[in-house]
Amino acid sequence: MSLHLFRSALFIQTLLCCRIITMNNSLFAHAAITSSLQVEFYATSCPAAESLIQNATQAKWNVDRTITAGLLRISFHDCFVQGCDASNLIKTTPSNAAELDALPNLTLHGMDLIDTAKAAVEEACPGIVSCADIISLATRDAVVTAGGEYYAVPTGRRDSRVSLASSVNLPGPGFSVASAASAFQGRGLNITDMVTLLGAHTTGVAHCEFFYSRLYNFSGTGRNDPSMAPSLVESLKSVCPQASTGLGHTVALDQGTEFDFDDSYYKQLEKNRGILQIDQELTYDHKTSRIVKSLAGRGSRFGTSFGQAMVKMGNIGVLTGSQGEIRRICSQIN
Repeated sequence: MSLHLFRSALFIQTLLCCRIITMNNSLFAHAAITSSLQVEFYATSCPAAESLIQNATQAKWNVDRTITAGLLRISFHDCFVQGCDASNLIKTTPSNAAELDALPNLTLHGMDLIDTAKAAVEEACPGIVSCADIISLATRDAVVTAGGEYYAVPTGRRDSRVSLASSVNLPGPGFSVASAASAFQGRGLNITDMVTLLGAHTTGVAHCEFFYSRLYNFSGTGRNDPSMAPSLVESLKSVCPQASTGLGHTVALDQGTEFDFDDSYYKQLEKNRGILQIDQELTYDHKTSRIVKSLAGRGSRFGTSFGQAMVKMGNIGVLTGSQGEIRRICSQIN
């Protein structure tokens, strides 16, 4: 959810609060369902918080339209590893290798916006607004700025004091639909949530290396993936030549409207123009094909559904009350 989202953005292995606690999937899912977040949590303690974050996000989007994908990727990488606690913003120190230095996180994009928004709210209300909430609010604001539907974000998260590179164990783009669904379900998200959240691929890019085999040697056949539209194969081959020099090139995950947050992603899948294998397989798997069809069809409620799924994901493993802390600087534990 690239996002290089699937390179990246999904899951596994959990820590909670300031102690390292290994949790099974059912406990993690329970934590997601029973969080005590609330909309407008800062209405009294820092009434300007949401508008300050929105202003910072709008200003960044005006000069960098890739920020929407960047923030979505930060959100997924945060929530699916240890819970939505901003643990992936913490920098490595001589005594601790943090999540940010794990391979999937090396290309996270949008940290500068989080820092800008944090500085603004710290000036207005020192020590009140968590970095975890800034991630959630800024991501929503970027989605809306890119044309997506507004959704209210419950807040009240606190920031983790724990961040370990060793806890980042994220699957690659070759995950099957069934394996991906299992990973989502382990986080309290159902298969409809999964298909909806993968709609984040309506913006963002993927490197050639993550779909190269679909162009030249699908399943060891020495040919391209027959499920990919021939016109797309030829277009992608021009960007990703059959040489190692092209593996770092990028293409838009949505070949329709690259920077608009809309339902174009699903419409592209129906035309066999999905870039990542996991994306295209959504249209063939009997458990997901109907969902893709409904999100691509006339009267699609993708915008509403996406917001609901993001709110649900935003509950995963949250710290509240006296847990964790409110970081003064998002990249450092107080």
